[in-house]
Amino acid sequence: MKTSNDTGGARRPGGRRLAVAVVVPAVVVAGAFTVTAWQDDDGRADASKGDTVRTATAVVTRRDLSNAQTLDGTLGYGRATTVKGGRPGLVTWLPATGTTVRRGEPLYRVDNVPVPVLYGATPLYRTLRARGTTGPDVRTVADNLRALGYDIGPQPPVGTWVTPHPVTQDPVTAGEPPPTGASSDASTTPPAPTPSPTPVQVRRGDAVLTGSLIAAVKRWQTATGMPATGVLGVGDVAVQSGAVRVDGVQAQLADAADGTLMTVTSTTKSVTVAVDPGEAGSMKRGDRVTVTLPDDSTARGTVTAIGATVRSSDASSGDDTSGQPRLTVAVALRDTGAVRGLNSAPVRVSFTSETHENVLTVPVGALMALHEGGYAVQLPGGRLAAVRTGMFSKGLVEISGTGIDAGTKVVTTS
Repeated sequence: MKTSNDTGGARRPGGRRLAVAVVVPAVVVAGAFTVTAWQDDDGRADASKGDTVRTATAVVTRRDLSNAQTLDGTLGYGRATTVKGGRPGLVTWLPATGTTVRRGEPLYRVDNVPVPVLYGATPLYRTLRARGTTGPDVRTVADNLRALGYDIGPQPPVGTWVTPHPVTQDPVTAGEPPPTGASSDASTTPPAPTPSPTPVQVRRGDAVLTGSLIAAVKRWQTATGMPATGVLGVGDVAVQSGAVRVDGVQAQLADAADGTLMTVTSTTKSVTVAVDPGEAGSMKRGDRVTVTLPDDSTARGTVTAIGATVRSSDASSGDDTSGQPRLTVAVALRDTGAVRGLNSAPVRVSFTSETHENVLTVPVGALMALHEGGYAVQLPGGRLAAVRTGMFSKGLVEISGTGIDAGTKVVTTS
C-alpha cells in the first residue's frame, strides 16, 4: 500500500517522521512473505521503489481467531484386516460382503461346523483341553462365555498356584495290542512314569480352565452347533477386537479352510487422514475437528488415534503428496447420522491447534511495517497507530493498540 499523503504522526525525536513499509502478505501461516512499498521521510511515496498499491478501507472486528489447517481424508470403516483359517478342512459357508458379525455369531463354517467370533486380544494358540491350563487365551474364552450369559463358576485369584491335570489317555488307544513282532517281555514292561505337571502361578490377565469353565464350553458348543467336547483348538473360534464388518471375501466354497478367507473392518464409520509427520506434532488425541462431506455439509469429529509408524503415501494417487512419508490420523465422527448413506467418500478435515477468543482483527493487508521494527495501521485520515500483532489466520491478524477498537476504520490493500 503506497500513500502520498502526510502521515501526520509516528515521528522520530526532533520532528522527523518514521519511514514505513506497506506489508502485502501472500500467505501467512507460520510467517509472512511481504512485498513492501517505501515512503520517504516527508511522507511522500517513493515512486522509484515500485508501483502504487491500490487501497481500500476495512473495519476492525472482534471475533474468535484460530490456527487451522485443512487436509484431505477418507471416510470409511477403517483399515481392513485379513482373516485366515486356523484348521484343516473345507470351507462350506461364507458371509456376504457388508455383513456385520458379533460375539458368538459364526464368521464362516468349516466342514459345516461354525467358527464363531469371540472378542479379545489373545487368539487361541493351543488346544484347551487339560483342566488347570492357565493363560490369556483361556481368559479370552472365559470372558466371552460370561458375556454370552454362561455360568463359568469362580476363577482362582491372581497369585494362586495351579497344577494342570494330565490329559487322560484315550481308552481305545490304551487298549491297543502291542505292535506285531514285539517281544513278550515288552508287553510286561511297565510304561515309563509320566512327569508330574509343573504348577503355574495365575498372573494378571490370565484365566484357568476349571471344571466349571469346561462344562460351560460344552453347553455353549451344543447351543452353537459345534461338537460338545469341551475342547477348543486353534481355529475353532475367530478372535477379533470387537464386532466386525465383512469388507471382502477372497475364499470360495470348498476351498481349503487354512488359507486367506476374507477381510474385515470395524463396524463404525470413521475418517482417516494422511498427515505429514512434521504437522502431526500439533495434533493430539481428543482434539476436535470439522469434517466437510462431498455435499459440502459438515460433521463434527474427534481425533482418536495418531499413528506411530511412518508410511509412504500411495504413489498411484497422482497428487503432489504421492510417495511422501505420512502418519495416519484417525477421526471418530460424533454423529454418524450425517454419513448414514455413505460407505466410503473423500472428505476434507479441518484441524484447529490454537484458538484466540474475542480478539480484535484486521486484514493482514492493513499492517504497515515500521522501518525501526514493529507494525502500525493507518487510519483514513492518514495518522499511523502503532499496534501489537498476535495470531495470523486465513488472511486476518490479531491486533491490539491504543485507540484501536471494534469498528475502527483502517486502510488496507484492495
